[in-house]
Amino acid sequence: MGAGTPSVRGLCVAVDVHYLRSGGARAAAVVAADAAFSRVAAEHTVMVPEVAAYRSGEFYRRELPPLRVVLDGIAGLGLLVIDGYADLDPGGRPGLGAHTHAEFAVPVIGVAKSAFRTATHAVPVLRSTSARPLYVTAAGMPRAEAAELVRLMAGRFRVPDALRRADQLARTGPSAALRRSPG
Repeated sequence: MGAGTPSVRGLCVAVDVHYLRSGGARAAAVVAADAAFSRVAAEHTVMVPEVAAYRSGEFYRRELPPLRVVLDGIAGLGLLVIDGYADLDPGGRPGLGAHTHAEFAVPVIGVAKSAFRTATHAVPVLRSTSARPLYVTAAGMPRAEAAELVRLMAGRFRVPDALRRADQLARTGPSAALRRSPG
């Protein structure tokens, strides 16, 4: 990355979880050696046969177990990027990212595609030619650094390629090819 760009030590991993009609979930991880995800080093998917039911305000209880499984065995984590919020309000009410940071002890960047009414502290990030921002929060690193990393992540569309790929893998499994379409 260029001068003035925040650096990250260790592997950078974008993750996502998709909940199946069967009651289970498929979790996916996209691994790169750099925070821009300029070259994907590995992809991992796992099936989790059972997950907790959704409970308002406790989404992390449903999401963390599949993330634990997909991240198991990935040594040298330096950064996790999630689809969602790290914290839910300026007071620091923990969201999935904060719980993930506490669990894995690495910085976590939350990248949300839509605004959450109480997350007025989220940094809006415009990528490519999109007029709609992503909303970036972070745990374990400053929000401004996280926003800059998201802005510089590989991909020509609104959502960085690594998050798009993790979403695709979680939805359809490892045989899915990366499709280039506006995010």
